[in-house]
Amino acid sequence: MSDDLMNGGAVGATVWLTGLPSAGKTTIALTAAAELRSAGHRTHILDGDELRAHLTADLGFSRGDREENVRRIGYVAELLASHGVTVLVPVIAPYADTRASVRERHEAAGTAYVEVHVATPVDVCAARDVKGLYARQARGELSGLTGVDDPYEPPAAPDLRIPAHEQSGAESARALVALLRKKGLA
Repeated sequence: MSDDLMNGGAVGATVWLTGLPSAGKTTIALTAAAELRSAGHRTHILDGDELRAHLTADLGFSRGDREENVRRIGYVAELLASHGVTVLVPVIAPYADTRASVRERHEAAGTAYVEVHVATPVDVCAARDVKGLYARQARGELSGLTGVDDPYEPPAAPDLRIPAHEQSGAESARALVALLRKKGLA
């Protein structure tokens, strides 16, 4: 049986939301997912923190481990998307080459992939400090914080760049859903 018959002909896609810690990735994903679900779309969020606790708990935060984390999440996202699910992936994914490999995997499989850069400046993220990471880093309790003392490579040409510090989470989610509709993915 073809995948189209298995998923009822639904079009799936992976929507990768990349950005610094506390940029607003998860907030946008949750709001967009609710809107997509209310329109009848099968939607799932692959949250980076949840996956770190379960799927990739064996990985640390070295460059190699971060790359493997993104590869594993990309694999799961593509699998779900190929079965008609709109998969929202709010994951930092700091390295451009690793994000590119996830995109290439999707393209090779014929699965839609949308990269969204949640472009919140580091000073705004530090002020939000949702998980207390920036404060811990400032006190010397944490090293390797993406965008502070570990690299973050912003996407050069994302499908959408959201200035989440200049608009509400709802406005950001509406921009994302509008892009998906324009691409025929919602």
